[in-house]
Amino acid sequence: MLLKLPLFPLHTVFFPGMTLPLHIFEPRYREMINLCLDDGLPFGVVLIRSGPEVGGDAQPHPVGTYGSISRVERLPDGRLNIEVVGQERFRVLDLHRDRAYLTGTLEKFPLRDADGPGAVHCARRLVPWITRYLKLLGDAAELALDQQAMPVRPAALAYLAAIIAQVPMAEKQLLLNCVTTEEMLERERALYRRELSLIRAMLTSPQARHNADISPN
Repeated sequence: MLLKLPLFPLHTVFFPGMTLPLHIFEPRYREMINLCLDDGLPFGVVLIRSGPEVGGDAQPHPVGTYGSISRVERLPDGRLNIEVVGQERFRVLDLHRDRAYLTGTLEKFPLRDADGPGAVHCARRLVPWITRYLKLLGDAAELALDQQAMPVRPAALAYLAAIIAQVPMAEKQLLLNCVTTEEMLERERALYRRELSLIRAMLTSPQARHNADISPN
């Protein structure tokens, strides 16, 4: 089934299940968000491939996620603060620039084989890497991070792993582009293995040890 929805190009990769806070100040996006609120429409978020985020026409990547507005705060001057919850991935078939904001003809792009045996196996192999990663991130920042219960469904775990990973947006977009759940989970396992090595190296570097030995008093 094809959809025609407003699109919001951002320097952010948006995943299903992700909550995204946005401050809406440009007139074109105020118009777009008010239309979505009035008509109960979702809108798509796409990573910018080229062009500006503010005050110009951006060229987006062809895979994004649409979401629904879960919270809205209207400010006296017409600006809005909103929260959007990611619903489902899509592929852009055609872009339309006949309004103040970008719209697109889209097709839904769910992960294939979301609950297949291969995906279940890959999900089980990924969970320990996520747990180690969260612990090391907490150690690096000297914080106790909340390690929430991992999702049971492989696709939900794949999206959560992508949201958590502190990597460049270009890498997150590659994850969003994956066709199958198994492919996404395996990419994430390799990514988490690499990131864990980098964090461990950072924590054991001479500079890190020197900083840890300096007393704030």
